[in-house]
Amino acid sequence: MPEISENDRAIVRWLQVCLVLIFTMIILGGVTRLTGSGLSMVTWHPTGMLPPLNTQQWLAEFKLYQQFPEFQKINSDMTLEGFKSIYWFEYSHRMLGRLIGLVFLLPFVYFCLRKMIKPGLTPRLLVMFVLGGLQGLLGWYMVQSGLVSNPHVSQYRLSAHLLSAILIYGFILWTIFDLAMPGSYRRVAESSVTGWRRLSLGLAILVLVTIVSGGFVAGLDAGLIFNTFPLMGGSLIPEGIGALSPWYLNPLENMVTVQFNHRWLAVTTGIILIVWYIKGRSHFEETRLQRSFKLVGMMVILQLILGITTLVMQVPVWLGALHQAGALLLFSALLFNIHALSRV
Repeated sequence: MPEISENDRAIVRWLQVCLVLIFTMIILGGVTRLTGSGLSMVTWHPTGMLPPLNTQQWLAEFKLYQQFPEFQKINSDMTLEGFKSIYWFEYSHRMLGRLIGLVFLLPFVYFCLRKMIKPGLTPRLLVMFVLGGLQGLLGWYMVQSGLVSNPHVSQYRLSAHLLSAILIYGFILWTIFDLAMPGSYRRVAESSVTGWRRLSLGLAILVLVTIVSGGFVAGLDAGLIFNTFPLMGGSLIPEGIGALSPWYLNPLENMVTVQFNHRWLAVTTGIILIVWYIKGRSHFEETRLQRSFKLVGMMVILQLILGITTLVMQVPVWLGALHQAGALLLFSALLFNIHALSRV
């Protein structure tokens, strides 16, 4: 394998910092959702950085919040101290997003001025920055859906926001793999493991679909019903699974169906990935490939345990956050596996 240059090492370290911040951002977003904090800031403040600094400013911010449906329909008995407790989660989430922008932009400009970025990489980095900005806009678009008559964020927008964050995360992680492990990429048609490559891409899509289905669970608070496993209300197929009309609304808007779909998508995905790990471990001898399959196997088992535990414990915040972190780590392990396969 070719040696990585010092310039590429520096860029890898920078992107790794960005990746850790994005990972933290996604988990903090989940915590914000789980604590019901996402609608506490009712204006965007695209250039504002400071939180309320005195009682007068806090009261003004609280008064703004009181003008919107979440306070009027759900939190009408909330005190100023209660408002502060939810405000800090959303404020931290937004500020972390802006910090990520700075942590990405400033070193990028430095690397450009020092001509440290190798040919072909600059467009990819520019796309990352643009996608990050669009992700901020999508986040505000999501929040706006809960500032109207129904004080709940749209599950469609929440799932889109989650998916786009994971795709940006995956794009950066893949770039890190490319720079840190610069073996020659092989096209699928020219690969010695064509079938494995195609199956691995299908698995990546399956994992993403499962994660998005979890976004719908979060958006509808569907994890708070049927907190038993494997049965739901004493049955494998619960009552109310097709209650909405027309029928196609059930997988998207029916809490029962959404939870049913997510739990069995997760189980199906888990079983397939365990079989993938067993087959890959016995088929490949190269160290990096062996390690990549083992990581997938370990993470899918851990994630299944986290998911079932989160469900039966009725989604405590800390466990819900761990479950979301587990999904990201499983996706990371699978990307590592796919990247290793793309070099043989």
